[in-house]
Amino acid sequence: MRHRRSGRKLGVTTKHRKAMFRNMATDILRNGRINTTDTRAKEIRRVVEKLITLGKNGSLHARRKALGYVRDREVVEKLFSELAERYMERPGGYTRIVKLGYRRGDNAPISLIELVTEEFRPRKKKKKRSAAGPKPADRTKASESSKKKSAEELGLVEGDGETKAPEKEAGSEAPEGKKEAEPEEKSREPKDGGEAGEPEAVSAEAEEEAPEAPEGTGEPEAASPEETREAEPAEEPETPLAASPEADPSENPEAGEDVEPKKTDSSEETKD
Repeated sequence: MRHRRSGRKLGVTTKHRKAMFRNMATDILRNGRINTTDTRAKEIRRVVEKLITLGKNGSLHARRKALGYVRDREVVEKLFSELAERYMERPGGYTRIVKLGYRRGDNAPISLIELVTEEFRPRKKKKKRSAAGPKPADRTKASESSKKKSAEELGLVEGDGETKAPEKEAGSEAPEGKKEAEPEEKSREPKDGGEAGEPEAVSAEAEEEAPEAPEGTGEPEAASPEETREAEPAEEPETPLAASPEADPSENPEAGEDVEPKKTDSSEETKD
């Protein structure tokens, strides 16, 4: 078993493999792409990306290490100037492998390995959620805020937190308030206007100064129900009694002369 043995032998000797990788890496950095088999493309990817990382470093030591692997000075100069500036912000992934199909003859899978030319666009980092979850204080605040929002949507609470009375109760209390306000306004109207108050005072004084009607003279006028209620406890005026034929002359001296001849007439009739 091949435990802890990385890399592919590719069916060739070690010297042949090292020389092949050196030539392939030089061609990729010079031309930007080459066609080869899938296994060789996957092995050369590791070599090329390490060389580009040395070019991004830009130090003298990194340049000497690159010259020890790539024997062409023009390619090394391109690596430390052009390619280093292109991939300065990209954190890896400088090459791309595209499968092209199978080769005629031995039917080997062929791939295209090339350098990436697109600009790097960093992704926005997502905030990591804590495994323990929010604290209990945060939970209570979140629940209170959600309740407040729901109450504001229903119209029970204002923005400052003051509670509102329901609309139905406010509508039922409104007419009573209007009824109480109407008599107060009516009572205030005569007081506010000076001219409107004078006739009432004059009428009250006239009623006090008016003489009382003589007792027993004329027919009494039809009184209103309020006057009759007020007049019930008062004593009724005594009316003069008409003189009856049986009344004594001593009690009614004015009617004595008229009474006597009537008595004589009655006595004569009885005698007859």
